[in-house]
Amino acid sequence: MIELRGVEKHYAGRHVLGPIDLTIERGGVTALIGPNGAGKSTMLTIIGRLLEADRGRVTVGGLDVRAAKPKELARTVSILKQENHFLARLTVRQLVTFGRFPHSSGRLTETDQRAIHAAIAFLDLAGMEDRFIDELSGGQRQRAFVAMVLAQDTDYVLLDEPLTGLDMRHAVSMMGQVRAAADALGKTVILVIHDVNFASAYADRIVALANGRIVASGTPEEIMRPEVLQDVFETPVQVIDHSGRRVAVYYRS
Repeated sequence: MIELRGVEKHYAGRHVLGPIDLTIERGGVTALIGPNGAGKSTMLTIIGRLLEADRGRVTVGGLDVRAAKPKELARTVSILKQENHFLARLTVRQLVTFGRFPHSSGRLTETDQRAIHAAIAFLDLAGMEDRFIDELSGGQRQRAFVAMVLAQDTDYVLLDEPLTGLDMRHAVSMMGQVRAAADALGKTVILVIHDVNFASAYADRIVALANGRIVASGTPEEIMRPEVLQDVFETPVQVIDHSGRRVAVYYRS
């Protein structure tokens, strides 16, 4: 499981997160939702140790994130940042290979090769392994980065806005693959997402943040309620039932 206890973060004296107390059980998909500046990405990057909390403690799979050795942590949790920039010109396969570095330190074994092949196949990239990343569409590029994260083969996968730049068809496809990573591969996936309807359709749990604090946490049925969403986003929201799922409709008063 992932546990945050008393986690806080400030930038230049400005409070941006916390105090956060949260437990995310192992397995399934957890979606972090909330308005811009709510602290979603900050919390995710603290969990992945790309950012250090000013106060509090974070554990992932029993590991203290602050104290764990880098290689040990990298074999437990992987993270895809919101913005990914590679200066070198890489092919899809070369990019995905980076995911194996915590295991191979650059010396690929047969096990590494199998993991790379499996990640590429899982994200439907088998036909474009030798294409350069900068030649791909936005959706293909995003899938390649997710494949790199999955090749790392960690129990915990953190995705910061994986739908950025994707059209509706590719967003649906990406969320299906995120769901499959949890169900078929047994991963615990935590993702930051702006579209609450995608969270409702694909997540097992939703954690809603606003102003750096957790406003609500629960199942989609518990969170997808007008009074909860209006409190989080400070805008009128209707929630309707559609094919057994709750869908939020935003409107102006």
